[in-house]
This record gives sequence, structure tokens and C-alpha cells, in this order.
Amino acid sequence: MSANPTARPAVPPAVKEAVRSVSHAFGQATSGIRSLPTFLIVGAQRCGTTSLFRALVQHPQVMGPALRKGVHYFDTQYARGLDFYRGHFPPRVFTRPCRGRPRVEVGESSPYYLFHPLAAERLARDLPGVKVIVMLRDPVERAYSAHSHELARGFETEPFERALELEEERLRGEEDRLRRDPTAYSHSHQHHAYLARGRYAEQLRRLEKLVGRDRMHVIDSEAFFTAPAPAFAAVEHFLGIGHHDRVRFGRHNARPRSAMPASLRARLSDHFAEADRELADWWGRTPAWRT
Repeated sequence: MSANPTARPAVPPAVKEAVRSVSHAFGQATSGIRSLPTFLIVGAQRCGTTSLFRALVQHPQVMGPALRKGVHYFDTQYARGLDFYRGHFPPRVFTRPCRGRPRVEVGESSPYYLFHPLAAERLARDLPGVKVIVMLRDPVERAYSAHSHELARGFETEPFERALELEEERLRGEEDRLRRDPTAYSHSHQHHAYLARGRYAEQLRRLEKLVGRDRMHVIDSEAFFTAPAPAFAAVEHFLGIGHHDRVRFGRHNARPRSAMPASLRARLSDHFAEADRELADWWGRTPAWRT
């Protein structure tokens, strides 16, 4: 798999913002004729969701939002209403079956949906029948990658080990606050949950209660990056779309970082041992990082 075979020249931030503003205004004005998603990639963060989404939108039977992979409606933008959300997606005329053309599946990828305490309830209510895709990765690597990501974006200022020490304090009471006040936002819950986001089973069980196991497809990220074609074929089958053999796979949003000290890696592996056992029980298979 190449590093980034679909890379495009960088667009200046001011230009991006201007284009997004115009697109948003047009989307809102035409929301009544637009599709809603039939599938969502809901997480987990730093597990390859961007790479999978960019592969999916190369498929002729898949479309996503106009300018971004994720809208973050069901986590941080829910108060803006369903018309706001609908305005990001293509008109129904382009997605419904027509003259032998099969239906086009519409989706987005917002990896905070899996972790946000209200997102599953919201998406199940507003998108009945929606299918959800979850990508999972070694939670030790996920945590380290997430820290590098948040540091690079300016959402984190502490070194990794110090951020882990601070996590319990930073997150204390935040999930309860989000549940009590649906309009609330928590910076730390979204950006500083390095260990908590790696306890996958509890998040999957919450999602399963609301959408059902048959509408969930879980992918081992290592399998996707090692052998993307069969992993992608399984996603095609799950979505009910035909096989497309011209998809180019790549790694997106990867960030260089120094190696994790072996002692820290061992400590974190021990930390996640019970959570990984719970995941194996739920999934019916041992995660690749534990084999």
C-alpha cells in the first residue's frame, strides 16, 4: 500500500474556509432535496477511518459530504438541526436508483461518534436503518498516535506520559456533564481521552443496543492496511454494493513520531489487558494485537 497515492496539492486555509462557507450556504438552501447517510464510519479515532473513507468514495456507488469526510453532527454539532446535517450531502436525484443505475450509498466518517455518550442514541433515532462501520487498532498504538495528532493540532500541550497521568482528572465528570446537558461541549472528552477511547467493548456494546449487531461492521485496522483488498470487499458486501476493482488504497493522516519506550508500551499493554479480553468476548475473536 503506497503512502498516499491520492494526495493533492495543499489548498490555503483561507480559500478552504471561503469554499466551505459558500458550500454550506448552498447546502442549507437546498437541504430539502438532499439525501441523508445510509452508512457512517463512527470510529475509532486514529484507527484508519480516513483511509477507509477515501477508499470508499472512489467507489461509483458511494458518495460523501461535499468538502470533508466528517460532519461531526451527532457529537458536537447536533444543536444545529437535521437540515444543517442534510445540507452536507448530495441531492437525492444523484443517489436514488434510476434507469438501471443502482442506488448510491451515502456516508460520512466522524470518529468521535463512537466515544461520545449521546452520539449513538442520536444517530439511531435520526437515521433509522443506518449501517455503522467501526475500525479498531491496538489501543496502545491508538493512544500514542492520538497524542501526536492532538499535539500537532494544538489541542494538547503535555508530553505523552504526563497527558496519561492527567487523563483521569481532565475527564472526571465530563461524560456525565455531556449526558445532563445535550448542548454541552467538552474539549478534554474529545481531545484528551487517550486511554478511555481504547476501551472498545463498552463503546461497542452501547452502539449495539441502539442500532443492532446486524447493522455493525467491525474492521481490524491491521488487516485493512496489511491486505486492504479483502477487507474492503467485506465492507462492500456489508453495504450491499457491487465489487469495484479500481480502488486505490493509501495511508492518510499518518504522523511521524518517535518510538515508544518499551517499558511504557509494556505498562500500557497490561493496562488494556482486561479491556481487550472484553473486546474479544464481544467480537468473538482475539484482536490481532493480542495474537
